[in-house]
Amino acid sequence: MGQPVDKQAVLTIADISAEAIASLLSRYDLRVTRVPDKTSISGSFWGDPEAGIIGRQVFVRRDTPIHSLLHEVCHIICMTPERRATLHRDAGGDDLEESAVCYLQIVLADYLPRVGRERLMQDMDTWGYSFRLGTTKRWLAADAEDARAWLQREGLLDSADNPEFRLRGT
Repeated sequence: MGQPVDKQAVLTIADISAEAIASLLSRYDLRVTRVPDKTSISGSFWGDPEAGIIGRQVFVRRDTPIHSLLHEVCHIICMTPERRATLHRDAGGDDLEESAVCYLQIVLADYLPRVGRERLMQDMDTWGYSFRLGTTKRWLAADAEDARAWLQREGLLDSADNPEFRLRGT
């Protein structure tokens, strides 16, 4: 993540309604804060234009990729309450949790109009996410069972892959 790409190549915050984003985040009691164009994004681990996280708040600009927003949102959802309480920029976690974050962001893409999982996986590939099987779609289909099981075990997905709309540990 974080490598420069053609801004038209991936969906950004500017492409999606603010209400749709706020509505999805509110289901998790999270908040999105839009910062002005050319303003540094608070809490961004990768730097601008990537989303930033502080506590239960996600910071974005119009040029922030949707996949970045969803990825950081899913970090907040998947982390322990103890980490969430002191969250500022670095989500931490282990490799399995990182895989779960990627899996959940794909699921949640279906809850944003004009996004959906197919487009999000395409954007993840364009941006440079890397998976053992090459593409995000191949990873999801054939190598993500451990991430799915983790999400179900933590009560974040039901057995049909529907989000439970709760934060880990709550």
